[in-house]
Amino acid sequence: MSTLSRILHVEDDHCIQAVAKVALETVGGFKVLTCESGRQALDQVQAFAPDLILLDVMMPDMDGPATLKQLAGLVDLQRIPVVFMTAKVQLKEIEYYHSLGARDVIVKPFDPMLLAGQIKKIWEASQ
Repeated sequence: MSTLSRILHVEDDHCIQAVAKVALETVGGFKVLTCESGRQALDQVQAFAPDLILLDVMMPDMDGPATLKQLAGLVDLQRIPVVFMTAKVQLKEIEYYHSLGARDVIVKPFDPMLLAGQIKKIWEASQ
């Protein structure tokens, strides 16, 4: 089983970016690259080589599902799990995210003290 150390976080809200970065780096000990748009994530994903991608669903210009589809052409999403982070968590929506290839969904608002543990559990289940 490979080790989870590098997380690409794609999120347009600066407050959520900051809280998630502190939660994942300080509490989880991960190296986090934050991108504020799907386009920026597509530009940086290969150079950063993440172990896991944490992806906001609702973003301007290119939403999470569109970003995921584009990422599939750049990196091996069988090897790099994608986790959506969203407040839209009705059963039909979660089923849709899974149908796109997401490994799991983290509900917003999230608990910063629990986020790293949630990510670790998803990572372990995907290995």
